[in-house]
Parts: sequence; structure tokens; C-alpha cells
Amino acid sequence: MKRLRDISDRKIRETPDQFNRFLMEKIDWNARLIGIDGARGAGKTTLLLQYLKKIYGFAEEAIYLALDDIYFAETALLEFAEEFEKEGGRFLFLDEVHKYKEWSRDLKLIYDHHQSLQVVFTSSSVLEVYKGSHDLSRRLRLYHLPGLSLREYALLKYNLELPVLSLENILRNHRKISLDLINRIKPIKLWKEYRESGYYPFFIEDPASYHESLRSILNVILENDIPAIYQIDFRSVLNLKKLLSIIARLVPYKPNISNLSRQIGVTWETLLRYLYYLEKAQIVKWLGKDTHGINYLNKPEKIYMHNTNLLYALAEGEVNIGNVRETFFLNQIDVGHAVSYSEKGDFHVDEKYFFEVGGKGKTTRQISGLKHAYVVQDDIETGAAIKIPLWLFGLLY
Repeated sequence: MKRLRDISDRKIRETPDQFNRFLMEKIDWNARLIGIDGARGAGKTTLLLQYLKKIYGFAEEAIYLALDDIYFAETALLEFAEEFEKEGGRFLFLDEVHKYKEWSRDLKLIYDHHQSLQVVFTSSSVLEVYKGSHDLSRRLRLYHLPGLSLREYALLKYNLELPVLSLENILRNHRKISLDLINRIKPIKLWKEYRESGYYPFFIEDPASYHESLRSILNVILENDIPAIYQIDFRSVLNLKKLLSIIARLVPYKPNISNLSRQIGVTWETLLRYLYYLEKAQIVKWLGKDTHGINYLNKPEKIYMHNTNLLYALAEGEVNIGNVRETFFLNQIDVGHAVSYSEKGDFHVDEKYFFEVGGKGKTTRQISGLKHAYVVQDDIETGAAIKIPLWLFGLLY
């Protein structure tokens, strides 16, 4: 227990607190069981520790625990919780529950039988928390932490405070908003920086090796996280890497599942499972014709990389700017909005709005005749009428 307490104190002490993610204000911190999931590198651990540091500091009633610690190879989390409660503990902050085999069972038992304890935990986005072996759906408040928005990037790197905008506000007032903001920022410069190396907060640690670090994280996800959660073997890991290599060269990609499965050397159903794993890991993003979620029995209509930084990290040559624009728009608007594939325009949002994304010369031809349809243009600071600057959609969260 003392060693774990020492680790907790050190982690709290070392946690920076100058910059907080948007999700900090969205979470109901009074709930007894809180989960925070997200991709590797999104900042879940930092968020957890920042809240612990701000509210409890080094108080003995709260503790941070990394569940991949060797201590939990021999001692059950439930056993630790019982002892912690006896000694006056009230708040457990658990990092990476997906590294602990009996996470679902122990969290349920702690919730049911130790009502004086509050638990906040982080998990990989790969982990399907609501589908654990023990039902947590009635007990758990689950939140998702995406990577940085363009707005958060500006705040973290330059201490520039920009407003959070609703989609409706952008659609109605984009010209006035952009005219006000370009007096304070250079949005095109900001967006060009962000699209290459601004999505994951660790860019601030060592900008020069950012893409190398990102590729290393992808390897950990493919070689450790996905196999541990979905119980796949080494051959499947190699197939996943081959699949990702193919997709990264082709996105945005309308997949021919039969051809792709032959290239990888797997069945049609196995190929869809692989795509599902990559989607859950937030490496790729797929679009279907509806917004009712994904499953590995439904063929995606179109596949993107999850964010623009991945495009640059995996590029074998020059990155296609059209791909970058569409990927950025999808990645930013997907937080808080339902996005589906559209035969007209590039995206259908909230089953109401249509968007066509392109450069400053993009016309309205592809969306002609549609109601609630807009052209999103890169390389412009301000727009007019239904033509809206692309960078503004980076201020949605």
C-alpha cells in the first residue's frame, strides 16, 4: 500500500495543471462510478490526475492507481478497495482498467457493496465497457475524450483563448464570427500546424519526434491493446498492420470488401472485424448510410483515417490535401454530432445538414437543390452565405 501511495503522490506532483481539456467541465464528478475512454495519447491519464490534484491534492482519502502495476497481478482490485475503505479511503482513481483482467466484475462489486467509495477510471477506446462480462450500464456514467480540437491546440500551444462555437452558430453567423477572430489570430497558419501535429496533446513534449511517437503508439495499439481485448493471435496482428498500410494509402476509400479481403488473405467477415477493431481503436473512421452506430456485420460506405495527424505520420509521400480537409471536418464535427455518408455532398450531419468540403474554389454544384446544404472551404479566412471557412469547425469543442 505504501509503494502505491508513493507512486500516486509522485504522479500528482508531476502533473501539469496550466491547461485543462474541455471534458473537465462536462463530467458529473458527483457520480459514484465514472468512466473516461479515448484513444491512446488523447490525454485521459492527465485529465484524471488533474482533477485529483485540483480537488484532493495529496489527501489520504483519494489515491491514483495504474492497473497495469505488478501489484494487481497478485492482489484483486476488490481486495485493495476493501482495505482502502477500512483505512478511510473514499476516492479511487483507476488508470487503464483494460489492463486488469477482472475489471468488469470488480467495478460492479465495488459499486454494489462499497457505497462510500467513488470510482473514476480510464480505459482504452477499444474496450467495450458496456459489454463487459458484468453489466455496468445502469451504474456507469461514461464519457469519451477525443484528441485536441483546433481551439484547444491554440490554447495549449499559444495560450490563445478562442470561443467554443455551436454548429448552429457557425451556420448562422460564420461571417461575423470569422471577421471578429481574424483580428486576433492567423487561422490558416494555425490550421496548417494543427493538421500535421496538433491532435494529440503530447506534441508539446517533443515536437520534432511527434510523428515517430505517434507511429510507436499505433504499434502499441495494434500489438498490445487490440490483441489483449479481442483475443487475436500474432497472424491477425500482422494482417491488421497490412490492412492499415493499404487503407492509409487510399483514404478516403470506398471499400470493396471482397477485393480487400483477398489482398489481406482473410474472409469477408474477418476483414469487417479487422475494420471494426481499427475503428474502435480510433485509428480509422468509417461512415455508414445511417447514424445508428457501427458493427462488424455492416459494410462501411467510406473509410477515413481517424484524424489528420495520422495521415501525415503514415504518409509514404506527399499527403493529398483533399483527404486532409475531409478528414479534419469529419474528425471535428463528429464530436457531439451524428455524421453519415451522403450520396450528395461529402457528409450528412444530424440527419439534417449537408456539407461539401474542398478548397477555396469549391462550388455549390454537388449540393445544388438540397436544403440546409453548405460548402466548407479551405484557404479562406472568411466566407459568405453558404460558403464557410473550414477552420471554423475546429472551434466546436
